[in-house]
Amino acid sequence: MHTNKYRSSPVFKGSPEVAAAVSNFRAWAAGAEAMAEKYSAPPTPIDFGKSKATIRDKVIVDALEKFYTANAPPAQVFSWSEKDKADKVKQIEDAKARMAFTAEMIEDTEREIAFMKANRTTRDTSGTDIKEAYPDIAEEVEKELEQRKWFKDAIN
Repeated sequence: MHTNKYRSSPVFKGSPEVAAAVSNFRAWAAGAEAMAEKYSAPPTPIDFGKSKATIRDKVIVDALEKFYTANAPPAQVFSWSEKDKADKVKQIEDAKARMAFTAEMIEDTEREIAFMKANRTTRDTSGTDIKEAYPDIAEEVEKELEQRKWFKDAIN
């Protein structure tokens, strides 16, 4: 299995259901990779001579050998439909876009938290400090004062 930076992400450990689903998926993927490796080469031919030496009923072994050599089933080839493949590629691209958006939101949130920590109000914080830190709120307050809407947010 390939290493992935999201493999041990806290998102996958947040709830027991998600952790179990991720664990099951990882086990399934590992099993699929093992089976793909195991069945990547054609099977080795059966050694009927060894079986004849160890099994008492030679007639059964002879019958199985004749059946095996006479039978030539066509190889089964499975292919991934183009429609399904295109759908999965689209789902992957959508997931990457959502992941990029989420990473961007996390960065913005971390910047906002850092800003808020840097601009904490204390007993020494003045109204001018708050206006400088939060100009959008200061503008709204000024409009409310000019329009004499003293209790706009307090009374319904």
